[in-house]
Amino acid sequence: MLALAGYPLGLRFLFVDPNDDSPAGEIAPLLATDYSAPEALDALARCDVVTYEFENVPVEAVRALEARVTVYPSVRALGVSQDRLLEKQCFRELGIPTAPFFDVGSLAELEAAVEATGFPAVLKTRRLGYDGKGQRVLKSSADVGPAFDELGGVPLLLEGFIAFERELSLLALRSATGETAFYPLAENHHEGGILRLSLSPAPNVDAELDATARRYGRALLDELGYVGVLALELFEARGVLYANELAPRVHNSGHHSIEGSRTSQFENHLRAVLGLPLGSTEPIGYSAMLNCIGSMPDEKTVLAMPDAHLHDYGKVPRAGRKLGHVTLRAPDRRTLAERLAALRPKIWDIG
Repeated sequence: MLALAGYPLGLRFLFVDPNDDSPAGEIAPLLATDYSAPEALDALARCDVVTYEFENVPVEAVRALEARVTVYPSVRALGVSQDRLLEKQCFRELGIPTAPFFDVGSLAELEAAVEATGFPAVLKTRRLGYDGKGQRVLKSSADVGPAFDELGGVPLLLEGFIAFERELSLLALRSATGETAFYPLAENHHEGGILRLSLSPAPNVDAELDATARRYGRALLDELGYVGVLALELFEARGVLYANELAPRVHNSGHHSIEGSRTSQFENHLRAVLGLPLGSTEPIGYSAMLNCIGSMPDEKTVLAMPDAHLHDYGKVPRAGRKLGHVTLRAPDRRTLAERLAALRPKIWDIG
């Protein structure tokens, strides 16, 4: 999607991905090798600018590239996002509220942390967790030992549970020239830890809530010396926003922007890392983005719906895998809700 946004701008792309069946290989040269492989680093170093859209790229590889070529976002942003403890500490230092959290290295430390947070609580691996992976919800003392046995052996983080009403996400971006912009908050709905639906602009967002989210986003851009699109996931509870996590990349909850914004997050990310003027983040009406998980819907069924846009990533189907998405657009919230109610069962209740 980055390349598709960049071709009208006259850009050329080279992708590195360990998977030789990566969909990126259909539209640009693909080096199917490890991110840290010398041949990959040498090829990337010959590019004008290097960027990434996966927060588990090795920090060492990005640091090595930074010595040879311009890389955005910075290695510091990548390092903070890869470790949940560093991430939460960053939020705390910037005055951004979070759930209470504790570094956990042993069962005894976990038991002490649970005493402080109470139940429910969430035990997470500090690294390599996404889409609900590497997490266990602790509902009682009976869950503590088994959860530690399952996840132990790596650094862990215990978080107190926030009884939030909804999850929101903010896409913040800054150009290499210092220009900043923000997309409207999106409201996200998950199932099994996987994003299913995003609504943009999020309903029932007043000026104060929006200003608070943008203030947090700007603080992170400044602290991390950030260039590109950054996603900040937030919990709203009784009018207060709590930071959940950040993603140093274009984000699934912003995929609607391809059809639902004046300028997509993908084009704006490219503009940002190249130091070009940023495009308008103004929404075009109201949008819903539905992820296609595990299987793809019938394309005729989707495209028969007015202002529905299908994106098939060309991935091999697998349970729990994001294979594509549908963006549904409408001129008002009522029409969007009606179209969403009609189309949603045809996307998710298939097979």
